Amino acid sequence: MPEVSREIKINLKEICNREERLAPGHRMCSGCVEAMIVRQVLHAIDYPVVVCTPTGCLEITTGIFPYTSWRVPWVHSAFENAGATISGIESAYRSLRKQGKIEDRVIKFVVFAGDGATYDIGFQWLSGALERGHQFLYICLNNEAYMNTGTQRSSATPKAAWTTTTPTGKVITGKVQPRKDMTAIVAAHNIPYVAQAAPHAWNDLMIKVKKAISKEGPSFINVISPCPRGWRYDPKDANVISKLAVDTCVWPLYEVDEGAWRLNYKPNATKKPLMDWFKSQGRFSHLLSAGKTDLVEALQQQLDQDWARLEKRCQNGG
Repeated sequence: MPEVSREIKINLKEICNREERLAPGHRMCSGCVEAMIVRQVLHAIDYPVVVCTPTGCLEITTGIFPYTSWRVPWVHSAFENAGATISGIESAYRSLRKQGKIEDRVIKFVVFAGDGATYDIGFQWLSGALERGHQFLYICLNNEAYMNTGTQRSSATPKAAWTTTTPTGKVITGKVQPRKDMTAIVAAHNIPYVAQAAPHAWNDLMIKVKKAISKEGPSFINVISPCPRGWRYDPKDANVISKLAVDTCVWPLYEVDEGAWRLNYKPNATKKPLMDWFKSQGRFSHLLSAGKTDLVEALQQQLDQDWARLEKRCQNGG
């Protein structure tokens, strides 16, 4: 299990007695973990919250007019401008509180956005909001493709993965480019808190949320979000897939706290081969044939290098 902070404790008994901030009855696919992630995040925040969600899977399944699954103030932004939207909301709140026009109390601002709205379409707006230093927590629900519109590739899609726009065949073997390291890119903005998390490691995720929400300035948590339809796995195995991502080092759990890099989980003794990851999902089924051995070995070598680089960086504190 991931290492956890001794200073922050998650009280499950207390959480179970709280009202859900995301109501049941939403329209997410069976096996989708986005609702699980949202519930964990909102339960970890002990303050009133305002949520912004750009267009994507979460938005369309929780806010189809005239229905809503949200029990907190919620704003639907355009696909690209969640960073600008939450900046405006947070700025208006600070101004109104300063003028004495609203109650002087702590309110937290949270964005839940997919990888398409984060890595690609909304990156400019997010980068600007981070640079300006607005007070908000940005959660990337990273299912590694544009799932809401039919599983098209994004810059979060890993190399060699099948999507509808990166087909597999004799000429091309899935996506030809490696995925963008968005977490490191955000960390380069020198904001107070950045992390990667996974839904199966709920304690680690919720502690990271508590750390993030306590900071003065923007924070960002990139959460892997397995998608049964796009990744092609049995819906009941969502948490199994999440854990496998961590145990193969495909998705390391780490944080950058005030500039200090720290690993939260080291699967060195039980580190599983990348082939286990490929075998678990239909989007990689084309890599299981004998003719793809060289490609799989090259991908494993690159992953090992990335993991060693991250370990070294965390050992050195950055």
